Amino acid sequence: MTQVHGNAASNAAVSGDRMRLGRLIGAGLILVGLVLLALGAFLGPYTYATSTPGKLTVETCTVDYKYRGTSGTSSSSRKKTRTRWCYGTFTADDGSVKDLNAELKSDALYQRGHVLEARKTGDTSYELDHGWVGAIAVGCAWWFGALIPLAAGLLGTVTGFSSGQTASQALLRTTVVLVAVGVVGFAVSLLVTFFT
Repeated sequence: MTQVHGNAASNAAVSGDRMRLGRLIGAGLILVGLVLLALGAFLGPYTYATSTPGKLTVETCTVDYKYRGTSGTSSSSRKKTRTRWCYGTFTADDGSVKDLNAELKSDALYQRGHVLEARKTGDTSYELDHGWVGAIAVGCAWWFGALIPLAAGLLGTVTGFSSGQTASQALLRTTVVLVAVGVVGFAVSLLVTFFT
C-alpha cells in the first residue's frame, strides 16, 4: 500500500506542476493579447489621427521584386513578392510640410503628375490615405486578433488547461465563442482594409 500512496502523491505533484505551467502559459497569452490590443490602437486610429494629411504628386513609380525561399533553389521555384513604390513631392493640406523626396508603398503604378491622397506618418514615412474607415479597420484587425490569445490565456489562467476543473466546461465554451468571434472579426477587418 505504501507504493500506491507514493504513486498517487507523485501523480498529484505532476498534475500540480502541469496546472502551474498551464496558468503561466495562460498569463503569457493574456500579455500577448494586451500587446496586440495596444498595437492595434497605435497602428490604426492613433497613427491616423497624428499623421499629416496631404497630397503626393507622382514623379515616378517602380516595382521592387524580392524572392523568398531557400538560397539553394532556383529563382523560378522561389516565391516572388512584388512591392510598388511611388516617388514624388508631398505637400501637406495645411501647407506646413513640403517634401520633394517623398516615397510611399502604392497599390498601383501611376503616371507622372498623378496626385495621390497621402499621409505623413513619420519623419520620412508616408502612406496612402484610406480614411478613418481604413484606420479603424486596421485597429479592429489587431483587436479581433488579440481576442484569440486573450481567450486562450483566460482559459489557461483559470483552469491551467486542465479538463478536471469544474468551471472549465463553461469557460471552454466561452473561449471557443471568443476565438470564433476573433477569427471572423479579423477576417472581416482585413477585407475592409483591403477594399478601402
